[in-house]
Amino acid sequence: MPVHRRQPSIELLEFMGVVRENGNEQASLPPVHTPLSYDYVLVAKTIDDQERTAFKKQIEYIDELKKKNFKVTKIIDDDLVFYGIQAPKEIFEKYRYLLKVSDACNWSSDQNIVPLSTRIRIVHFILNHTPIRTGEGLRDLMKMRVFEARFCLHEKKKQRELKESWARWTACLQGQPITAVRNYFGEKVALYYLWLGWYTYLLIPPALIGIVVFLYGLSFFSSSPLIKEVCEADTVMCPLCDKGCKVWRLSDTCTYAKVSLLFDNNGTVLFAMFMAVWATLFLEFWKRHRASYVCEWKVSDWCEEEEELILEIVNNVNCEPKEFRHSYLRSTLVLICVTVMILVIIGLTHALVVFRVIAAGFLAKESWEFLSNHSNTGAMMLGAVMHYLIITVMTRVNRIVAMKLCGIEKTRSFATTEKSFTVKMFTFQFFTYFSSLFYVAFFLGRINGHPGDYVRIAGKWRLEECHPSGCLTDLFIQMTIIMVLKQTISNVFEFTGPWLCRFLKRRRTQKLQRKCAHCYLKDDSEVKNGSELCDNCKLRDWHSNYRLNDVDSFSLFSEFLEMVIQFSFTTIFVAAFPLAPLLALINNVFEIRLDAIKMVTLERRMVPKKTNDIGVWIDILEAVGVLAVIANGLVIGVSSDFIPRLVYRYRYGPCANGTVADIDCMVGYINNTLSIARMDGKNNTFSSNQMITSTGLNVTHCSYKDYRSNEDYSLTPQFWLILAVRFAFVILFEHVLVICKFIAAWFVPSAPMQVKNDRLFDKLKRLKEELRSFEA
Repeated sequence: MPVHRRQPSIELLEFMGVVRENGNEQASLPPVHTPLSYDYVLVAKTIDDQERTAFKKQIEYIDELKKKNFKVTKIIDDDLVFYGIQAPKEIFEKYRYLLKVSDACNWSSDQNIVPLSTRIRIVHFILNHTPIRTGEGLRDLMKMRVFEARFCLHEKKKQRELKESWARWTACLQGQPITAVRNYFGEKVALYYLWLGWYTYLLIPPALIGIVVFLYGLSFFSSSPLIKEVCEADTVMCPLCDKGCKVWRLSDTCTYAKVSLLFDNNGTVLFAMFMAVWATLFLEFWKRHRASYVCEWKVSDWCEEEEELILEIVNNVNCEPKEFRHSYLRSTLVLICVTVMILVIIGLTHALVVFRVIAAGFLAKESWEFLSNHSNTGAMMLGAVMHYLIITVMTRVNRIVAMKLCGIEKTRSFATTEKSFTVKMFTFQFFTYFSSLFYVAFFLGRINGHPGDYVRIAGKWRLEECHPSGCLTDLFIQMTIIMVLKQTISNVFEFTGPWLCRFLKRRRTQKLQRKCAHCYLKDDSEVKNGSELCDNCKLRDWHSNYRLNDVDSFSLFSEFLEMVIQFSFTTIFVAAFPLAPLLALINNVFEIRLDAIKMVTLERRMVPKKTNDIGVWIDILEAVGVLAVIANGLVIGVSSDFIPRLVYRYRYGPCANGTVADIDCMVGYINNTLSIARMDGKNNTFSSNQMITSTGLNVTHCSYKDYRSNEDYSLTPQFWLILAVRFAFVILFEHVLVICKFIAAWFVPSAPMQVKNDRLFDKLKRLKEELRSFEA
């Protein structure tokens, strides 16, 4: 069946929305964009047996499309059958008319084309909602393998333009052609890149401040009395495990103490406060930034539900709308399943704790002295790697479970399904990523007991302890390994996977290109005037798209999820890792181009979708911003040694009486945080072999980090004072920052005044045009 391209004529002028009155051309409705030769392509396996059910369903579906006046071109190539689908122009005329009279319309007299991305979206909707006699739609036929693939075609010229201006590594430090991306991939993809670019741009201030905070901690390397006290101490510390571990000297962990001070200093408190306010400002300024583009694209009043109704009417005039329904039984069942899944994920966190405890015991028994002395740090690193492996596996499991739960809900539309899936998937992923971090931040070293009464897992394995310099370094190690591994390894696989697949499939495409080389000699004007391309040229184009990696409705979701998880890392525990914004900034500079190259050259064209916001992601980001305030307050008040140092400085240290001393006010702090366990016959917690130092000295007592009496292990008054100050600080910190967040949200308007005024005048102009049309 021959398919022609552009045929300029009087009919075409009418088709393009231009009518003649007294010899003058006058624009009416926004015209439909001149179509491609084919809007969509279906691919199926060649079936010789015409009696097979798959063959009959295939033919029946194509016949249903023909009944709707779709043009279908069939080309057989070896074991594949290609169906080129072209929709009739009447469908798009109905769509633009219904859109014009709906409340979701933003048409204006100067907007004279319907984007090609809209055309593809309409055809995609109709194909998915065209059932055969037995009730199966295209999605069902795809699952039944009646059709192997479906895709819309890349436009070579626009694809080449995007590749030259955007989808290349050398453009990493250049801006993004957002409007061009929107015209090609639709508003949904464009808003993702707009958000990602804005997020990356606003990461520059926290990245720079994080470097300053890091350098501030670095400046204490040679002058801090805390480091000197650790490095020069002769204190003997208690064994870290029951078997194989011996007493050790505090000075052996001098390097660990220096690293701790890099991230646990006064600068991190101010930086955490800054990041909490930054998260709010980022979201408010994003709303303004988005509003400018949404207004320019004329989708400010766009409504997803209304467009869905329009598409259903265009597909079937006699359609019935899907009613809104809610089932308390299904919602309760889904809630129970979500709770069970979260408990399973938390259970994996407990398994990680057991793994670290066992690993620490094994490392402590090693003959290599360095590994034996740093058994806890080694166990923490191994646990972080194991955590990453669990994340990799659970990501697939979480996706399957989230999809099953969405199936139980029986949502009304795909948009509702996508929103529900997004919330569930993010919840599962958040617990998968952060459960272990929350344990390290708020429980590690605080529930392990004391000599003579250690807390044990299954009555066998002793829980881990914190270093005398604090627990924040353990959180830093965990975050660094997970964040670096996730960003580097996932990006490598994200790019090399599609590239390798395309490389392996290129031989077939190259053969087709050589067969149809004579088609390349045709002048562009010949094609525009309707010169028909040969079957080889069509097949070459369809094959080149078919060989690309497949995309689905959730392809963009994966990119968003990755970035929102990164945003969570950057804000929630930033007090423990001030360099997180810098790592995120470096990653995102490459992430933008990686996603662009993958989307433009390595994957099939994503079906363009219209929207005016990033959807439920904005609510998730706001929730993360609130959680960041709470988490950072708890990290500073509970996890770090900021409060104990403050109490010591003004209550127990050399400067407590207000007298001027020649020594630093923090001298003696480390020794003040240690309690002593004596082996006097009554409390023989450790064996005699464990009480021998590395130099062979037999000791009768050892120290451990806690505020307890040396006699009966009861908690000292200093412990209760520090606990009270911790709670007071957390409450004050969170209330101050929440107030700052509300003030920032109120102070920054959600849309620029120019945008609001433009919308006002545009709406007034359209109303006047309607009134003139009514009076005429």
